[in-house]
Amino acid sequence: MTHRGGCHCRRVQFEVDAPVHITVQDCNCSLCRMSGFLHLIVPRSCFRLISGQEFLTEYTFNTGVAKHLFCKVCGIKSFYIPRSNPDGLDVNARCLDAGTVSQMDIETFDGENWEAHAADLAYLSQA
Repeated sequence: MTHRGGCHCRRVQFEVDAPVHITVQDCNCSLCRMSGFLHLIVPRSCFRLISGQEFLTEYTFNTGVAKHLFCKVCGIKSFYIPRSNPDGLDVNARCLDAGTVSQMDIETFDGENWEAHAADLAYLSQA
């Protein structure tokens, strides 16, 4: 299934190929906890930026591997390149348009202890 989504002001829009029944991760690291990001990690080949490249700005911290991409206009991070899966893309399931997800299962992920658990996510960006 191709899901569409984007940021709040709709300047940044994307498509992502994923099942209609998705499983996402709810991470408790400082950034995810504060922003409420629900992680849908997919291979890069399953993600397409439709519009808004010029409205994206990048934030990095700690190791600099994760590339947090925000809309310059509305401030929403609808997707980013995750440190756990730098070969994939991590879509905020809360930024998917309504109507194509039939069910969303939410798993907890211990991002506060990221080093001990990051390998648990490696399979998600495999094609």
